[in-house]
Order: sequence, then C-alpha cells, then structure tokens
Amino acid sequence: MQKFDVLIIGSGLAGQSAALRLADHCRVVLVSKRSLDDSASGWAQGGIAAVLDSRDSIEAHIQDTLIAGAWLNDPPATRFVVENGRRAIQWLIDQGVPFTRDETGYHLTREGGHSARRVIHVADATGQAVQETLTRKVRAHPRITVLENHIAIDLISGDKLGTGEARCYGAYVLDNHNGEVLTLSASNTLIATGGAGKVYLYTTNPDTSTGDGIAMAFRAGCRVSNMEFIQFHPTCLYHPQAKSFLISEAVRGEGGLLLLPDGTRFMPQHDERGELAPRDIVARAIDFEMKKRGVDCVFLDISHKGEGFIRTHFPNIHARCLELGIDITREPIPVVPAAHYTCGGIISDLKGRTDLAGLYVAGEASCTGLHGANRLASNSLLECIVFSEAAVADMLSQPSQPQPDLPQWDESRVTDADEEVVISHNWDELRRFMWDYVGIVRTTKRLKRAQHRIALLMREIDEFYANFKVSHDLIELRNLVVTADLIVRCAMMRRESRGLHYSLDYPTLKKTARNTVIKRRQPRRRKRPAST
Repeated sequence: MQKFDVLIIGSGLAGQSAALRLADHCRVVLVSKRSLDDSASGWAQGGIAAVLDSRDSIEAHIQDTLIAGAWLNDPPATRFVVENGRRAIQWLIDQGVPFTRDETGYHLTREGGHSARRVIHVADATGQAVQETLTRKVRAHPRITVLENHIAIDLISGDKLGTGEARCYGAYVLDNHNGEVLTLSASNTLIATGGAGKVYLYTTNPDTSTGDGIAMAFRAGCRVSNMEFIQFHPTCLYHPQAKSFLISEAVRGEGGLLLLPDGTRFMPQHDERGELAPRDIVARAIDFEMKKRGVDCVFLDISHKGEGFIRTHFPNIHARCLELGIDITREPIPVVPAAHYTCGGIISDLKGRTDLAGLYVAGEASCTGLHGANRLASNSLLECIVFSEAAVADMLSQPSQPQPDLPQWDESRVTDADEEVVISHNWDELRRFMWDYVGIVRTTKRLKRAQHRIALLMREIDEFYANFKVSHDLIELRNLVVTADLIVRCAMMRRESRGLHYSLDYPTLKKTARNTVIKRRQPRRRKRPAST
C-alpha cells in the first residue's frame, strides 16, 4: 500500500491544476490513464469563456448560460463559476499560458450562445497550449508523484472495507506496464477523469473518455444526475481519415456558414440566431437536414473571410484539413455532429464535495449545476479551473484524517481471460446501439431497446470481471456499460424535451424544471473486489 495526502485520478485541466495548487502543501499522486498530456482538455480548440471586456458583464454571461442550459442550471453554481472566471484566467496567465493577443490586449472571440466576445484562446488550440504549460510544471514539481499509463479500477470506500462508512480512502489502480494492481491510500481523492463520449460510435473525445470516474463513484454510492444530457458537437470533420477531428465553435463565431450540399444555408429556418444558436439546436438542425435529404454530411464555409484571416485565427484547423486535401480558404468543410460532452455526472456542491467524505470531483465527470440541460460553449474549461480550486481549498481546510490499512487487491480466485475477443465485441456493440437508439433524437421505444441490450451486456461483463484478471480494456468496458445504463435510465425518467434531450414521444417542455437523480441500489455480492 502506498500512502498519500491526496490522490488525483485524471490528468486533464482539472486534475493538473489541482495537483499544482496542492503540491506545495501536501503529498500528491496524479494517476493518468495514458500520458499526462493525453486528455479531453488537450483537445479543446475554442477557448475559455470569462468576462474580461468592460463592455461585457457577469449578468450577461450568467443569462447566456441559463438560456443555453434551458433553465435547468443551478443559479448559485452558475454565478459562482462566472464570478470566479477572471481569477481563473489570471491563474492560467500566471502559469505561463500564451493566450492570443491583439492590439487592445488579449483577443476575445465569440461562440454560439454567447451575447458578447468573451472567449479567451490560444489561436485554435487552446486546450493543447494549456495542457502543455501545466504538464511541464507538473513534471518538474518534486512533490507530485506521477503515475502514467495507470488506470483506476475502483474507489476504496467504507462499503468495501465492511464498515459501511460513507467515506473514500483511496483507490485500486492497475499498472498497464506490468499488470500489477496498486493500492493507493489517501485522505482525500479527487475524481478528474472527464466524460463518457466513447460510449458513442462517433465522438470528438479522445479514447480515454470512458466514464471511469462517474462509474466508480456511482458504484461507491454517490448520486449521479442528468446523464441524459449528452452534448453532440454540431461540427465534427467528416472524413474517413480524420478520426473525429473537431471543427471549433469559433469558426461559426467568426462568421462560418452552414450549408447544404447545394450551397444553400439552412440554419435561419431553424433558429433566428442562425449559426450562432446553441449547440443543441444546431446539432438537431444538422441531424434533421441530413435525414430529410439523405445526405452524409453538411458543409461549414469560412472561405469568404479570406486566407489571411483563416491562417491567423484557425492555423491548426487549416493545416489539418489541408493534410486531408481540404483547403478551407477556398472550399467548405464537410461536417457531421458527434458526441462531445457529458453535461451530467457525479453530484457535487460548490466545494467539489460528493456524497462520500474525502471524495471530490471536478470537471466533466461532475454535475455542479452549471451546465443545466446544455453546456454553453467554452464554459467547460472554466468549470475545471474554478471547481478544482474550490476542492483544493476545502481539502486544505480540513483536519488530517487517519489512514487505515487497506486490503490488497485479491486475484486468488481469478484466471487469465480465455477469450479477449468478448471485450472488443461488446465494446463495438455497445457504442453502436447507443448511437442508434440514444442519440440526438430519441423515442421511448429506442430507449427500451437500448436498456434491454445494456442489461444483457452488464450480466456478461460482470461475469467476465468476476472470473478473469482485470485488464485496461475490461476496466473501460465495465465503466462504459455502467455509464450507458445511467444515460438511458435518466433519459427514460425525463418525460419532456429539454436542452440536449429531445424525445419524439415527449416533444414539449414542462413548466417545472427538475433534475434526474439516480443512486445505486444495494450492492450485489461478488467474487471481487479485494479481500484481506
């Protein structure tokens, strides 16, 4: 058993910023599924929304967030994040993030759903620049133990220890290099594992986005909320070699137009804001036009802005498209919607605390109330910084907790897997039927079909998990099927269409906005987890 003061699971912006804030005060271990710089944060292109211009206001940013969130947002949480936006950006500037400047200071762009220019950015690769800056500092800090290529299996709670206490004591973590399972003990644990985009066949997320933190916290007894609200980004590059390359919201914010194959604009027929409507509206409009006309994609055209403007504002998008034979200075970009962001997650308060003492959450794995039924563009990285800071402050304010001896991982009753192909087949089946049945437009019949398939997969995966040694792929699959189940259960509870959840059976909006909340049933007895 290895003991630390704080265990951080996840190495995106939420995890790394927390580690840097904590490291001068206590012993920190940071667990990363792959390398430190491989996270959804690093893939973010557009930027970070904050009120930085005197012509903008806190109230306007709050109002835009509430409108985008279809009024399901938690007002105190929304105000908390927006009011702390400027300080969060200043912290990143102090770390050395090279935000793009113009003649007046920092360049601010505008994205869909925003009433003002308030998105600070680093060209069109903000996430990458932020991630690289923080990763250098994390690697150099002597009090941060970094465990790369390690994946958390499960949290160690009072339930696992047999005490029944609603507290988290750490986690079991698999070393992918040698297959060894580590027991990491910590007074406080922060889940910063990101979202669950890989539960869908088409996603803009990296391969690491498999809902790990959400699934682990749910199994440990935490409540999960609003998982039906999966944001589909409207504009993912449509190309067989692109692997879900995202075309930033800022392209539309800077004047990009959505076109049908014949060159006709269609967004004004769907919303008076046109291309600047919130993501849920734009994604549904594209989905509608594609199905209505039987086309494989629509097109996003920014070529009218000129080559100089495009190369300056979107150098990475321009370069990537050019690699694939698409010159965006002369021709439109083929785009389709793809699963992008998990708006629901583990319920937490304004200090990042969950239902388990000693367990915190920050970033996409959380449900803070900020996003409501639909995340406003570029509010996500802001949420990561604000809530990781809040969680750190609460951890440091708490008295030190005794760390009991924890049982080691027990593999005495399991064997090597006999057929690994089961994992890959189940993975493919899950992602495909989630795309077909639980996508942008839903029906009760489709949801019931998905629920039936999920139940069959869960039994098969549970049996596999109970009898064979754990592997990286098995852990991810186990978490994905739990996450898929939560998405479908929440979707069936919401008998209305609101924000990102659109049901043909319940197309109207209810007058009263309510959250969907799920808590784990009593745990079943299993051959796992560990015993002494």
